[in-house]
Amino acid sequence: MCCEDRDRNHSKLKLLLAVAMESLDSRNDIEKPLLPGDDDSPPVLVTQKKSSHARDVHILSFSFLLIFLAFGAAQNLESSVNTDKGLGTTSLGIVYLSFALFSLVASPLVRALGSKTALMLGTTGYWLFIAVHLIKQTWYIMYPISLYLGFASSIIWVEQGTYLTSAARSHARDNNLHEGTTIGNFNGEFWMMFACRQFVGNLLSLAILRDGSEGTPGQTKFLYVVFLCSMTLGIILLCFLSSRDNVEKEYQDSSLSFFASLISFLKSVITPLFDVRMLLIIPLMAYTGLQQAFVWAEFTKYVVTPTLGMSGVGGVMAVYGFFDAICSLVAGRLTSGLKSISLIVSGGALLQAIVFVWLLLNYSQASGLLSIVIMAALLGIGDGVFNTQISALLGIFFKCDTEGAFAQLKVWQSGAVAVVFFISPCISLEAMVVVMLTAVCIAYGAFVYLFLHGEEAMSSLRL
Repeated sequence: MCCEDRDRNHSKLKLLLAVAMESLDSRNDIEKPLLPGDDDSPPVLVTQKKSSHARDVHILSFSFLLIFLAFGAAQNLESSVNTDKGLGTTSLGIVYLSFALFSLVASPLVRALGSKTALMLGTTGYWLFIAVHLIKQTWYIMYPISLYLGFASSIIWVEQGTYLTSAARSHARDNNLHEGTTIGNFNGEFWMMFACRQFVGNLLSLAILRDGSEGTPGQTKFLYVVFLCSMTLGIILLCFLSSRDNVEKEYQDSSLSFFASLISFLKSVITPLFDVRMLLIIPLMAYTGLQQAFVWAEFTKYVVTPTLGMSGVGGVMAVYGFFDAICSLVAGRLTSGLKSISLIVSGGALLQAIVFVWLLLNYSQASGLLSIVIMAALLGIGDGVFNTQISALLGIFFKCDTEGAFAQLKVWQSGAVAVVFFISPCISLEAMVVVMLTAVCIAYGAFVYLFLHGEEAMSSLRL
């Protein structure tokens, strides 16, 4: 009898242990990450979801390359193609001025449209701007299209920054990676591909316009047809992006709707101006626009053209784009946090300051091709640094209002570009170089203060 009781108790104990182990295994199955090779099918789907974040960045980067190699090269030729009463330069000034103004209200509109719709809508302005060059350009055609392009640009660029940051955060979370490093890597890849637009687009212009940068009317029209095909292919690629509306809303106030656009406007535009971090980054944002416009409007006109002629613009800008692309990739890979960003920005600011001092004190047309190529390379390196590091800063500092942060970037950046295009005919190269040298010193000084007082700036005056 005693043996039977002992056996019965032993059997009960084994049963309880079995139930407990089964319960533990079940809980572990819920808590452990799903891996390929398990018996169920969901693990493969989870792995595919993780890899889709990087896939989306590849698609976004290549799509923007195809779209903006066309627009970038067309922009470089605009002052040469549309010379009647400064139609080309004025059109570009309208583009960037409207870009700056519409960026103020782009954030709530991007939220209402959703990620993919915003990106697709943003491409329409660029497509129309290229397409209009296949017909005779007049002010009553170019100016309205330039105005619309500014609106479309504000939409696509605010969403680009938000989409890229969202993909980086999701990739870091799903793969247990450092968020700051992942944001830097993703920005490095994107801006490397984007910088290639100058290299590829200008080489394309150089190859087709064999008789000089203006070329014959037939060559010019064929070039714009090629641009239009490239842009169309880039727009088609955007259709394959994953929608990130749900992911982006994790970092936003879900109570906001389109009908609360006024509140969203105030949050996107006014609130960041009470944030110490944003105030310290704004000079750097404005400077990036100034230095880009300086290359497009001043460097090509007063430095490249007098020495190499109009046909040399494409080749020098290709050098600029090549170093811009390489530096974007390298700078993005080296980004891991505020300390690494500060070192990289210091290097970029120093290189561009060297170019400005060189132009101011020691440059002459007799300096030759090598000097121009070196200056183009240094300017390209600086542009690659600023593009990647500012995007990384905004992604790290402004998680809860990414659209508003990138809207601020485009407001100050495009506003600075517009200023240069409008004042370019009225100012000498020497005066512009002094402005640039002053601007880079102010921007770098504000950034150094942000780095030295980073913890204080990250916690004070934040609404």
